[in-house]
Amino acid sequence: MSLKLFDLNGRRALVTGSSQGIGLALAKGLSDAGAEIVLNGRDPAKLAEAASQFAKPVQILTFDVTDHAAARSAIDGFEAEHGAIDILVNNAGMQHRGPLEEFPEDAFERLLKTNISSVFNVGQATARHMIKRGRGKIINIASVQTALARPSIAPYTATKGAVGNLTKGMATDWAKYGLQCNAIAPGYFDTPLNAALVADPEFSAWLQKRTPAGRWGKVEELVGACIFLSSDASSFVNGHILYVDGGITVSL
Repeated sequence: MSLKLFDLNGRRALVTGSSQGIGLALAKGLSDAGAEIVLNGRDPAKLAEAASQFAKPVQILTFDVTDHAAARSAIDGFEAEHGAIDILVNNAGMQHRGPLEEFPEDAFERLLKTNISSVFNVGQATARHMIKRGRGKIINIASVQTALARPSIAPYTATKGAVGNLTKGMATDWAKYGLQCNAIAPGYFDTPLNAALVADPEFSAWLQKRTPAGRWGKVEELVGACIFLSSDASSFVNGHILYVDGGITVSL
C-alpha cells in the first residue's frame, strides 16, 4: 500500500532544461515512475534526440525560460491544448567561473536570468493553473552552493541561494492553495555543467577527500528525491531544501 504513495501514473511533469544532464535524468526517472513527460529547452534538435531515449512517447515544449512572456504563453497554450501540468521541475541553469573582482557584468546578468528568473517565470506561469485546481508540485533545482561557497563561482552561489529562498517563498504563498514547493540541492555530480571539474585530477582528488561519500555523484542518484517530492508521499512537505550531496554540507 505504501508504495502507491510514490506512483506517478496519471500525472504530467514538465522538466525545464531537460535535453541533457540532470534534467534528462530526472525526466527519465519520473517517466519510469509513471508520469507523462514534457521536455523543455531552446534547441529543438537536442530535445528531439533526448525524446528518442525514452521507452514511451514524450511531449516537447520549446521555449526560453528566461523570457517571462514566452514562458507564460507556452504554459498557457500547453494547458489549453493538452491539459494539466501536475509537476514542474525547474532545472534549467548555467555556470560561469571566474574571479569575482574580474567577473564580467554580462555573465553575471546571464546567471541571474538563467538560474533565478527562469524559476520565477516558469513557476509563476505554472502555479497559476495549479492554484485553480487546488493541487500541484513544484521542485526547484538548487545546489550545495545554496548553503556553501567556493572560489571563482560567487555569482553562481548567489543565484542558488536565491533559488533556495524563492522556494521558501513559493511554499509560503502557495501552500494554502494545495501546492507543495520544494527544492533538491545536488552536490557535485558528473554532468556536462561540471565537465571541466570532472576532467581536473586535482579537483577530483580534493572532492573525494572533501565529500564523506568519497566520490562524485551519479545523476541517477537524484531520481529518488525527485519522485518523492513529486508524489503523494510528500503531501505535507513544503519549503524544504533536500540536499543530495554525499554529506558534503554536513562535514568540515
